[in-house]
Amino acid sequence: MDEVLHRTENNVSWITLNRPEAMNAVTWDQRERVIALLAEASADPAVRAVVVTATGKGFCAGADLRGSPGAPAGERVAGDVARMIRLGAQRLITAVLDCEKPVVAAVNGTAAGIGAHLALACDLVIAAEAARFIEVFVRRGLVPDGGGAYLLPRLVGPQKAKELMFFGDAVPAGEAERLGLVNRVVPAEELEATAREWAERLAQGPTRALAMTKQLVNASLDGDRTAALAAEATAQEINMTTADANEGVASFVERRTPKYLGR
Repeated sequence: MDEVLHRTENNVSWITLNRPEAMNAVTWDQRERVIALLAEASADPAVRAVVVTATGKGFCAGADLRGSPGAPAGERVAGDVARMIRLGAQRLITAVLDCEKPVVAAVNGTAAGIGAHLALACDLVIAAEAARFIEVFVRRGLVPDGGGAYLLPRLVGPQKAKELMFFGDAVPAGEAERLGLVNRVVPAEELEATAREWAERLAQGPTRALAMTKQLVNASLDGDRTAALAAEATAQEINMTTADANEGVASFVERRTPKYLGR
């Protein structure tokens, strides 16, 4: 059985975690496959949006460390754990953040630990009504990894982020939407259709402009105003050389619907 299902339809790359018996706790092999598919999506002009979702009742219950390479706990030396995190969970989250195509998370069930961070790193998050988000690390006496302490404060502010991380309580989908962790909550039977509608709408948009918009928004959270405005002006300069920018301006002047090609 393929642990990661993949298909491309209507210029949308669908990446589906497929270990329902383990609530899609992500293995080393799954992680590497997802990272590779996101890199392929960035490089493939035929892919203009990405959906990340899962089969079964869980979106992703965290990392399945049983399948991860590395020294047993008693044989570790200083630096081993940091290296494992840097090359593992952090690479997965970075792959989502750096993907040049918009990434939609369709969260079908529980998203815990790195699974929650995988969803929250996506550009847009749609959740089924039964979905839950859990900062599970504290329950195991661990520090949040996989970019959690970076992502959460930027979504909900530092105080709420601390509450979620200090207590590790499950956040139902409706509450996650209210907090700003989720864009939309839908009945389970509407999740795939809603994700498809959003992704295909994105796939019909000006792909390079969307990529640069994503980059600008993400970078704005880490830099000052001067740097943000300079980056914005540079991005617009580059974007104006694309076919889609010319088509967008021409369609406005000609009072017609633009036909973007992703170039």
